[in-house]
Amino acid sequence: MLPYPLLSASLVLMWLALNGFTLGHLILGCIVSVFASWGMAALRPAKPRLRKWYLLPKLVGIVLYDIVRSNIAVASILLTGRSKRIKSGFITVPLELENPTALAVLAVVVTSTPGTAWLEYNSLTKSVLIHVLDLVDQEAWRVLIKTRYEALLMEIFE
Repeated sequence: MLPYPLLSASLVLMWLALNGFTLGHLILGCIVSVFASWGMAALRPAKPRLRKWYLLPKLVGIVLYDIVRSNIAVASILLTGRSKRIKSGFITVPLELENPTALAVLAVVVTSTPGTAWLEYNSLTKSVLIHVLDLVDQEAWRVLIKTRYEALLMEIFE
């Protein structure tokens, strides 16, 4: 059975449009489209399992609040000319989070908050490298990410 029949049919039609219609091209196009469809099915991520889905509005509220607060802080830095005195830097945050979907959500949250950027996740040490625009206290950032986001994501996904 084909996991993506519309994709397979589209690939066969594209194959025939590019190569011309012959019986050999029709058979070869069908074979290629079946393998491409199976390949796409293998790349499909697992369906995320939300253990406590009712906590999602709380997460969204926290993230929206942090985005607004960070926008104000970054605008303040840029408009007041403090940009020469700020100390940006990199921090490594060890994570207990292992769920791939939860890690992806955490990456989106960190990167969507102005002044921070998720740079790299090391799966061997289970740590993430984050760039912070105005880095005053590294340990405060670690605690913030672990308690504010990671703990809630672990409740939701694991």
